[in-house]
Amino acid sequence: MTDDDTKENVVPGSEEELATPDVRGYDFTGEFDLAELLASYETTGFQATHLAEAIDIVKRMRDEGATIYCTYTSNIVSSGLRETLAYLAREDLVDVMITTSGSITEDVIKTEKPFKMGEWDVDEAAMRERGINRLGNIFVPSDRYVWLEEYLNDFFPDFFAEEKVRTPVEFSRELGETIDDEHSILANAADNDIPIFCPALTDAEVGNFLYYYKQGYDSEVGIEILQDYDDLIEEGLLADKTGLIVIGGGLPKHHAIMTNLFRGGADYAVYISTGVEGDGSLSGAPPDEAVSWGKIKEEVTNHVEVKAEATLVTPLLVAEAFKKYEPEQSEAEATAADD
Repeated sequence: MTDDDTKENVVPGSEEELATPDVRGYDFTGEFDLAELLASYETTGFQATHLAEAIDIVKRMRDEGATIYCTYTSNIVSSGLRETLAYLAREDLVDVMITTSGSITEDVIKTEKPFKMGEWDVDEAAMRERGINRLGNIFVPSDRYVWLEEYLNDFFPDFFAEEKVRTPVEFSRELGETIDDEHSILANAADNDIPIFCPALTDAEVGNFLYYYKQGYDSEVGIEILQDYDDLIEEGLLADKTGLIVIGGGLPKHHAIMTNLFRGGADYAVYISTGVEGDGSLSGAPPDEAVSWGKIKEEVTNHVEVKAEATLVTPLLVAEAFKKYEPEQSEAEATAADD
């Protein structure tokens, strides 16, 4: 075998010229521009390119007047992303929110008592003795939950006064109406009549305190979830288009895609997730798996998954696709504006 023979194995060469863009990142020469940095993600590759696709898809959701669902798990509210989601609610930029009970718990607590920065590597038993709970590198002293119980015990009698059985959406809305905090998701959603669906309302301290309230004060109270499910399905059926912004996984993610199944699938979907597909879990399932179920419509450019930890990329997505972006006017809107 000659050198030419082995070289053909090592460097086989190619004759085809690819028509795709060149890989090129941001040039930091000169004055910095965040918008140009994010635009360069399109040709940076890997997850940066997925984030650029996500920004484009959210802009298209907004241009087409899609009903936008924002789903998020409680750890999102544990972090500083609470303020990001409160902005979306305050500016009325999303139409539906779906979340877990823990996020409601923590949003209320943070209106009066902040969470504190901590460390990942600690003596957990010693933390327990000190009455400090750890969420990653965030510390939550237990007195926060003592305060929450008092707050909810003041809220429950009024909430159940006229109707003994209420829905999670009613719970979120009326609880939000009691809050005076510009950074509260619940308060801003209530102000703008954005429903917050929480099908697992009992799966956090809210559930614990509801249990104690029912046992100790009023055995007739209850939470009914089917009406919310009906309303969420109806929300999708009445929408011309729907778009999903899914931050994290779990029940909120599936509640959004499952209820969109009734309308033939969501038109757009952006996932931000660290879930892995290999275990077959819903949290790790990519958008194209939902296409197979009919929960997302089958179009090549209508969905993307950004495989990244949410605190790193969600503010960039919101900055570029919401804060800095003005949706294009439809012909009907343009005509109305001229009139």
